[in-house]
Amino acid sequence: MHIYGTKTYKAFGATDFLRKNDRMASLMPAAMRMASLQKDCANALPPMFAQCDVMAFEQGQLLLATPTSAVAARLKQQLPKLQADLQKRGWQVDNIKLKVQVTRAAGPVVEIRKLSMPDTAVTAFEELGDALEATPQNEKLIAAIKAMAARRR
Repeated sequence: MHIYGTKTYKAFGATDFLRKNDRMASLMPAAMRMASLQKDCANALPPMFAQCDVMAFEQGQLLLATPTSAVAARLKQQLPKLQADLQKRGWQVDNIKLKVQVTRAAGPVVEIRKLSMPDTAVTAFEELGDALEATPQNEKLIAAIKAMAARRR
């Protein structure tokens, strides 16, 4: 925690908060166990299931959240492998259930800029393609310049 006006800054994370508060400290082992199970599930499954989360693990029953029903259908095919891998890692998993949770936040939206070229530039590239000497060395360059100018028209 940083106090305004002081010169030193120390990071204060969620685990530090849980350790400092007596009531919250009792949650620390459960939180660490769930994080460890989440990590083991992620290591056992292919990367396409990276959006799946562990919701609960009680009495040998694991409940996983999936973002869509399509992911759930694909993950259902991987459940025997996941259960075997988790048992090898020491987790006593007897049953795995899936629940579709569509409330998970979507990833960041990336804006794609569309580059534009003024008509004078396109015309200049067309003229360049026509003006270059037609030699075997320039053949691919001329074709690329003409194709680019045609796409921009």
